[in-house]
Amino acid sequence: MTEIGLGIVGCGGIASVHADAARRSGFRVVACWDSQPDRARGLASKFGATAATSLDSLVAHSGVTAVAVAVPTDAHARCAEAVLAANKHLLLEKPMALTVAECDSICAAADRSKGRLQMGLVCRSSPASQHVMRMVRSGAVGPIDFIQARGVRRRGIPGLGGWFTTRSRSGGGCMIDVGVHLMDLALHLAGWPRVLRVSASTASRFGSPIAAYRSPEMWGGPPKSDGTFDVEDAAIALLRCEGGLSIEIDVAWAANIPEGVARDGLLLRGAKAGVHFEIFGSEVRSVVEHDGELRDEIAAVQPPCGWDAAWDAQYRRFGDLVRGHSEPAATANDGRELQRIIAAFYESAALGRETDVR
Repeated sequence: MTEIGLGIVGCGGIASVHADAARRSGFRVVACWDSQPDRARGLASKFGATAATSLDSLVAHSGVTAVAVAVPTDAHARCAEAVLAANKHLLLEKPMALTVAECDSICAAADRSKGRLQMGLVCRSSPASQHVMRMVRSGAVGPIDFIQARGVRRRGIPGLGGWFTTRSRSGGGCMIDVGVHLMDLALHLAGWPRVLRVSASTASRFGSPIAAYRSPEMWGGPPKSDGTFDVEDAAIALLRCEGGLSIEIDVAWAANIPEGVARDGLLLRGAKAGVHFEIFGSEVRSVVEHDGELRDEIAAVQPPCGWDAAWDAQYRRFGDLVRGHSEPAATANDGRELQRIIAAFYESAALGRETDVR
């Protein structure tokens, strides 16, 4: 099978994850671009690619068929529209953009383009998520009444003081960063019911003062003591959906939680079965009623499992899209719908009451 020439826009920490998964999945990294040229040269050198001098030169590169956009959120719309205007296929990192209006602009550009757009919502592609999706589609879980999704770090604020923690660049904190993955996966498993209302609560306790923060995990580099932290580091959301489904999302970059007392992952409570799984885990736990008694079961997820397996599956699906063999694993409309819900989440948190999703 012929390799697909890939361009990477944005050469921060996640760019290497994209490049590694792409290379394992039938792509060849051809060109890289970043607003910081040293980062582009570093990534390009690692993968035998060209360091483009501008975004325009990358999308015009004759060897680039598809582009992964992995820049800060405030640059998503500009970069995505440039890729689509050049009729290149696009894998766009989550969240889609800062606002619903920007999402609309990206969707319009995708409609005009000969290129296809796939959202980078990698949690859908994990083997455990795929296993549970097959359970749901088979009818084994039954109608789902409630989904609880949790992703809580004891300490893990990314890039403290940088764009991750600057609202004008990121759009928000842990909810738009981690929570959007949980929100997407819960809605995806439930068949995308329309979300009607959102009730939200946020906290911001550990990121300020920046100089006082201590953590062995520091995605995005060491803290910038003179930087900005004006976002939430913990959040709770309750989504009320058409048809009666409720979704609870519990997410935190930093929280004081004793080790082992709250498991990350998704819990689905259905009429026929209850299911819990960790997104990048190797097993799915379920409970079913059999002859009047509850029976707990553990199913092993077919290997390979974990983070790399999810990324590889996402890129294989993107490759199929580029070759014209499949539809996107996650569509532009999915990205826009998530942004509508995220907007309602932040409105609810600011107002201190439940709000409609508009």
